[in-house]
Parts: sequence; C-alpha cells; structure tokens
Amino acid sequence: MKVLLVRHAEPRYDEVDSRGYFGMGHELGRLTEQGVKQAELRSYDERFIGAELIVASPYTRALQTAAIISRMTNIPLVVENDIHEWMPDMTQKFDVDDFSELYKEYIRQKGVKSGETKYPWETYAQLKKRVDQVLSKYKTYKKIIVVSHGIAISTQTFFEDILDFCEVREINL
Repeated sequence: MKVLLVRHAEPRYDEVDSRGYFGMGHELGRLTEQGVKQAELRSYDERFIGAELIVASPYTRALQTAAIISRMTNIPLVVENDIHEWMPDMTQKFDVDDFSELYKEYIRQKGVKSGETKYPWETYAQLKKRVDQVLSKYKTYKKIIVVSHGIAISTQTFFEDILDFCEVREINL
C-alpha cells in the first residue's frame, strides 16, 4: 500500500490562547489564512491522483487541512483518533509551566525514557505503535493520504525527520 503522509498546514493559536485554553483545548487552534492556501495548493499534488481515502487526525489543524484537500480532490475523508499529535503529558494533568521543556527533553532523549526523564511524555515507541495500528486498518487500500502531525509522521520515516507545513512523505507499507 502506498501512503502519502501529509503534515497539517500552518496553524494559529491566538484564539485559543486568548481564551486561556491549555492542554487538549490548545489543540483547537485552526489554520491561518496562509495555512488554508497551503492546503489548497497541496490538493493539486499529482501524487494524490488515485488515492482512495484521506485519513485525518482529529486535531483541528490536521482535520481542517484534510477537509480542504478532500473538498478539492473529492477523495472521501475519515477521522482516526489515534493518529493525533504526540502527547507531551500522558497524565493529562497539564500542570507544567513550560511545555517546551517536555518537548526538549523528548528530543534530547530521542523519544526514549531513561533515569533522567523528568516529564510524563509519550515515548516514540508508544506513538509508533499507535500510528502503526491505525495504518494497518487500511492495508486493503492501494493508496491513501494521511494528514497528521510532524512527530507522528516521523514514526513512519525516521526520528529526526522534520516536515514543513503541508509537506508530504511517501512510504510503502
């Protein structure tokens, strides 16, 4: 099966931040105007021809990106909860002052917990297992598009793979 992994388009968080949303509420940030244009332009990608389905993360930035691509390509869209963004706090308490510290620790430790791990983030192996399980559900398809998040996509390529907004990685499963 051919899988086209697409990172979501450029998001904005000013609205959710101004409302004091944090944790999962922060994931409600929608696309910027530039992000909408990125998704529209990506929908013309010739690699999408012949795709049978778009599978999207439920987080707003990815779902909005996928909806734009679906609308413009007429490819059906489904939402899969388990291809959401990496979880910086598996406890869901979100009682950390600076979430960038969790991400820095995750990157420094290459997604592997050790005796030096201070924060309760999702490991690379946990994230990979979650994404793999979703993709395995679609193995009967010849070609799908998956709209997700950079770290989730890296589980299908390599740890240090950094994607720009709306960038595509093509893999075979």
